Amino acid sequence: MKVVVLTGAGISAESGIQTFRDADGLWEGHDVMDVATPEGFERQPDLVYRFYNDRRRGLAAVEPNDAHRALYRLEEALGQDFLLVTQNVDDLHDRQGHERLLHMHGQLYQARTESGRILDWREDMDATSRCPQTGETLRPHIVWFGETPLYMDEIDRAVRACEIFCAIGTSGVVYPAAGLSDLAWRNSAETVEINPRPTGGPFQRVIEGSATKAVPLWVDEVLETLG
Repeated sequence: MKVVVLTGAGISAESGIQTFRDADGLWEGHDVMDVATPEGFERQPDLVYRFYNDRRRGLAAVEPNDAHRALYRLEEALGQDFLLVTQNVDDLHDRQGHERLLHMHGQLYQARTESGRILDWREDMDATSRCPQTGETLRPHIVWFGETPLYMDEIDRAVRACEIFCAIGTSGVVYPAAGLSDLAWRNSAETVEINPRPTGGPFQRVIEGSATKAVPLWVDEVLETLG
């Protein structure tokens, strides 16, 4: 059985990671155009560096939760037939041990050079930070608004081939969740949403509940079908 899971901010929120976007649309008090666009970085690089430095430091205080652990059980059972795609830039899935994992929006613990080289980077970053190999300046390895999410070809192939597509803790009405769910549906997969409240997205089945409660139960259900 081939399964693709897409996770969003809702699964990390239950570990204590605040979602970037506040109810009023601001990203933790900042206009999204200032801290999450290439243009904002060009205008105010120091602000953008500080914003992501703060987010990076915050990761040390959080741990994977029961939903992360349940998804790892599913990967262990399915192996190459499982793919986890996350919109989250934290490392909670990584810390849980996932190998079949794609960070479509980049990672807080990575930096990127102008030429596209990706580096592991856990310390603060500023305008003086340089790639040790090339000497190039660095920026956070985060996909900002106006940029193309990563690994889309690989994700597209996996979704077309899967038998179950499940979106957890992410909106089902905007890209990429809506597009991926619709693609899975059109290729005869079962489409599942797990969220505290239904989003109205293109899902055949909606499981209402917190990720830490609902995901382990759903994983148990899928594993039972494997015999």
